[in-house]
Amino acid sequence: MARPDNKKFFENLTGAGKAIAVLTSGGDAQGMNAAVRAVVRMGIYVGAKVYFIHEGYQGMVDGGDNIKEATWESVSSMLQVGGTVIGSARCKEFRTHEGRLKAAHNLVQRGITNLCVIGGDGSLTGANLFREEWSGLLNELVQQGLIDEDAVQRYSALHIVGMVGSIDNDFCGTDMTIGTDSALHRIIEVVDAIMTTAQSHQRTFVLEVMGRHCGYLALVSALACGADWVLIPEMPPEDGWEEKMCEKLSANRAGMKRLNIIIVAEGAIDRNNKPITTDRVKDLVVRCLGFDTRVTILGHVQRGGTPSAFDRILASRMGVEAVLALLETTANTPACVVSLCGNQAVRLPLMECVQMTQQVQKAMDEKRFEEAVKLRGSNFNVAVLNVGAPAAGMNAAVRSAVRVGISEGHKMFAINDGFEGFYKGQIREIKWGDVGGWTGQGGSLLGTKRTLPAKHVDKIAEQIRKYNLNALLIIGGFEAYLGIMELLAARGTYEEFCLPMVMVPATVSNNVPGSDLSIGADTALNAITDTCDRIKQSASGTKRRVFIIETMGGYCGYLASVGGLAAGADAAYIYEEPFDIRDLQSNVEHLTEKMKTSIQRGLVLRNENCNDNYTTDFIYQLYSEEGRGVFDCRKNVLGHMQQGGAPSPFDRNFGTKISAKAMQWISKKLTECYRQGRVFANTEDSACLLGMRRRALVFQPVVELKPETDFVWVECSE
Repeated sequence: MARPDNKKFFENLTGAGKAIAVLTSGGDAQGMNAAVRAVVRMGIYVGAKVYFIHEGYQGMVDGGDNIKEATWESVSSMLQVGGTVIGSARCKEFRTHEGRLKAAHNLVQRGITNLCVIGGDGSLTGANLFREEWSGLLNELVQQGLIDEDAVQRYSALHIVGMVGSIDNDFCGTDMTIGTDSALHRIIEVVDAIMTTAQSHQRTFVLEVMGRHCGYLALVSALACGADWVLIPEMPPEDGWEEKMCEKLSANRAGMKRLNIIIVAEGAIDRNNKPITTDRVKDLVVRCLGFDTRVTILGHVQRGGTPSAFDRILASRMGVEAVLALLETTANTPACVVSLCGNQAVRLPLMECVQMTQQVQKAMDEKRFEEAVKLRGSNFNVAVLNVGAPAAGMNAAVRSAVRVGISEGHKMFAINDGFEGFYKGQIREIKWGDVGGWTGQGGSLLGTKRTLPAKHVDKIAEQIRKYNLNALLIIGGFEAYLGIMELLAARGTYEEFCLPMVMVPATVSNNVPGSDLSIGADTALNAITDTCDRIKQSASGTKRRVFIIETMGGYCGYLASVGGLAAGADAAYIYEEPFDIRDLQSNVEHLTEKMKTSIQRGLVLRNENCNDNYTTDFIYQLYSEEGRGVFDCRKNVLGHMQQGGAPSPFDRNFGTKISAKAMQWISKKLTECYRQGRVFANTEDSACLLGMRRRALVFQPVVELKPETDFVWVECSE
């Protein structure tokens, strides 16, 4: 549903007279608390009454103190807490008609006709059945004398909105469920730790991850850590897989690799529906290869811990969208589920998604497994380089490009140190094994510099001729964007630049036009969120303290604003939203009032270039002076710690996917532009940026992005 994205829309919303209840059901997932918090605060913001239902459907059936009105303060300090603070429980009684009748009575007593359910497909199916029976349940309550006819008229319709909380990411209709990214964080942390000890002793590790009917966690974690083999329930291996796996492991050891990692989803099966367990895999490796092999079962570690920045933001966005959906429902509106499509929160018919999810399991039970798709292509020379500041996830993108390119029959070349290395001839062929283990490493192993190509196009053209390069994949930030435009402009002078070129955005600042997301931004957000969590925790024994945190981003406020959302900040100062001394005064007054409550900690984020005069020191001194006697202040400049460290699971996965798609585009363009024994591409659509636009990855000619680019300040944002 299209909706204007402006303040007037929110000002016109009203939830006056409405009562909304939120519950979590089924298994817990990190990020559920962020969703609950968003529902409560958005509901209160629009004037509705919001209720907690503790212990899921069991609390709805039991009623009493399990259903309590929520306040703004009651959801404070929930963002960083894992699990669900309002509790979750399996409820057999709700599956019966009598149980649902009790639940209906408890809701009507409080005037609740809007229900936000956070759970899996079973929880959402139960909610839809409850909605369909609602009018009949009210009539039964009238017959039993528990409510009157007036209540039936007032509460005639029950509105349901669902959000999927499941670490398995097993629900059709959404790209990511709440909790999945955090579970991937737990898995990658364990795998990264295991790889060091495995390498020391030349061991093989077989890891079991959750996913009884869905192999998402296994597949993505295998991609993110560069595992040797992965087994998932949706795509059982072909007969004879045992020999093929052992050959692969043996070949890797022969290639001087000191360890092997095999990841198994807990529901992995073979073509005969026989379970493939970790012990079965271990025994196979020991028997056939004699390798020292160990098994690690991660279990409920994957459900625990604090939610990642991605899950906090995803759950918050979904919670807001859920409240908006409830405000816009009518008596005939079907139940919906809030999903993530690309980078956009969307509403989809709940039961259609549930039925699709169930059909997947049915197809698996009937052995209708998808056939593997093999990539084939022609032989061309493709070069990949990193440009601009380093960003976590760049190496995953390079690895993906190299291996997809080789799979399609191309010869891949690596260019070290960006455009500077390009004109100096720092170019070498890069092979499959050269990028082994790159996925989990931070920074840029190819090397990256900010040098632009305009002054060196003659030497770069010479290198293109020397190595017979047919296409370029450029991974980087705003300098990469400027660089590809300069190469495009040089086509009129040097025919060597008439070749397909594609840019993949990679920068912590997330300031590249044409893309909602950039590789590296999620890792930086996690660094900011983790630091803010620790800083807030450090004040747990100190009363009335406000922290001023400076983030990177240059003139782009993405890190400060989204980091503030994920960390639960009181204010975020960014370049895009000008502020003055009156705004600062208002924020000080807000914090002064806040310190009079039970919440005696404050957090303020400031983008490094948000204002030339209102610097971090100025804001710190202002808050310290105006808050004297009420609260004290501390400041912290996060600096380059936001740029370093191992990439997050999201950045590893995103870098892998977007780079693979870029290579597929290059293969297609090379085929289209190959004429009379050579590649010649001089159209605008042969120099593109691949970016995430709302719901999809989109190729956009860079010349079409110029009108939406602010060249005055963005080039300083790195």
